[in-house]
Amino acid sequence: MKRFLKGIALITILSFAPLAAVAQKAEDHNFELSKNLEIFHEIVSELDLFYVDTINPSKTIESGIQAMLRGIDPYTEYYPEKDMNDLKMMTTGKYAGIGAIIRQYANRDYIYIDEPYENMPAAKSGLKAGDEILRINGESMKGKASSYVSDHLRGEAGSKLTVTVRRPGVEDSIDVDVVRSVIALPAVPYYCMWHGYGYILLESFTENCSRSVMEALVELKDKGAKGIILDLRGNGGGLLQEAVDIVGLFVPKGTKLVETRGKIPQAASTYVTQRNPIDEKIPLVVLTDDQSASASEIVSGSLQDLDRAVIVGARTFGKGLVQTTRMLSFNGTLKVTTAKYYIPSGRCIQEIDYSKRNDKGQAQHIPDSLTKVFYTAAGRPVRDGGGIRPDVECKQDTMPDILYYISQNVVLFDFVNDWCAKHPSIAPMGEFKLSDEDYNAFKDFVCNSDFKFESNSGKALASLVKIAKKEGLAEKAQAEFDALEEKLQYDFRNDLDVFRSDLERLISMEIVLRYYYQRGAVAQNMKTDKFLVEAVSLLDDSKRYASILSAPAK
Repeated sequence: MKRFLKGIALITILSFAPLAAVAQKAEDHNFELSKNLEIFHEIVSELDLFYVDTINPSKTIESGIQAMLRGIDPYTEYYPEKDMNDLKMMTTGKYAGIGAIIRQYANRDYIYIDEPYENMPAAKSGLKAGDEILRINGESMKGKASSYVSDHLRGEAGSKLTVTVRRPGVEDSIDVDVVRSVIALPAVPYYCMWHGYGYILLESFTENCSRSVMEALVELKDKGAKGIILDLRGNGGGLLQEAVDIVGLFVPKGTKLVETRGKIPQAASTYVTQRNPIDEKIPLVVLTDDQSASASEIVSGSLQDLDRAVIVGARTFGKGLVQTTRMLSFNGTLKVTTAKYYIPSGRCIQEIDYSKRNDKGQAQHIPDSLTKVFYTAAGRPVRDGGGIRPDVECKQDTMPDILYYISQNVVLFDFVNDWCAKHPSIAPMGEFKLSDEDYNAFKDFVCNSDFKFESNSGKALASLVKIAKKEGLAEKAQAEFDALEEKLQYDFRNDLDVFRSDLERLISMEIVLRYYYQRGAVAQNMKTDKFLVEAVSLLDDSKRYASILSAPAK
């Protein structure tokens, strides 16, 4: 009997042992948290008392907060009260201002209007791309950073300001009166019929973007669209519910799309489509690239898992994390990662594990070899981790070095300013073509400017010579260096001919943007868009389209 009771006691002790371990672990965690918070408080207090100069409490502590959050993940961010407008714009796509992109160029004293948005106060009041902002309400903007100028252009909706600009081709400065308004950036800046199919460009998942997609879809169907191309390239995501609602336009009501799972029970949610679809059968292609992230991956991944669309393009970014906002004291907000999301097949496409870092503190990518296989509704194999892999892969064009440097340099901006000042109008939207005369003028303009370009091979040779000098080998290899330098002699004007088609496309986009705004630039780019060509080719081949979505042969 005693042995039996002893056994019961032993079982009882063993059964409580794991609970005790868990309790001890929680107690240790709480102690570490309290200890380090106290240390942080003491350090700030000591700095405030004894540091040789007076510290700025807000700036010092906010720097500490930002450094701490950088060690968590890139999406967990603190927004103090002064930055709440940035958070609001991120989620709604709205802010109060004049509605224009401004840009700062090196070695220039003033900020420029780079792109006024169509039908926004800047454009309506007459401000143009290329305008140099001299003063705002009489205050000189000389030497001011773009953030300073931006803050002065923004303000309460309905408030007035005077922007003094210098315009290319106009001798005297111009005073432009502008009334600020709420700027709502369009989530769908452009849609159209393209070779018999409906094309919809979705740039962000902001409030009510699903309504914009629905309206475009209905209009395109009314025009006889035989299929739909949904372009999510460059779309970094946004609101999860909007992504669910967009998928709901193409799949039955009540379809389960997303599950979120986190550390606390409140982070767990299930999202299903709430509305009747617009069209469950129409052929659908989704375009993606390496900048399609988050909500873009929910849309493309869910449609892939349900075998409802063919994904065409490049592998997506791989962000499977969900953020929520938490209100803090003194009107601050913490945007914090609270969960991971899982799409219909059960996979999570998060590529980077921020909980595991190397010796340099860098988060680790999940290698393809460690990803797992899941299956679509039809039984097609798909993998977790590393984003959404397209069903039909398109290689993204590698930008030539010369194209990158010219696109970033003020020389292109100056040429387009000069060209537009001489041309009050251009061909209808989608029909503009740069002439041989115009391109030769561009070549002369660049070659006669201060633009400098050094090839990577030239830079590498200069670096090699420098290393050889340090090692005492330069003199011995000088003849070889001289011969190699001669062979690598860079012919800038020749490169302007070699990469003419790329440069023409870049220049044309910048010119069309001045006359037809963003929708014009999109229409111009569509003419040479390889991803779009592949999408149309796929939709034209119904057998190929169906075979991609079919169950694999057993």
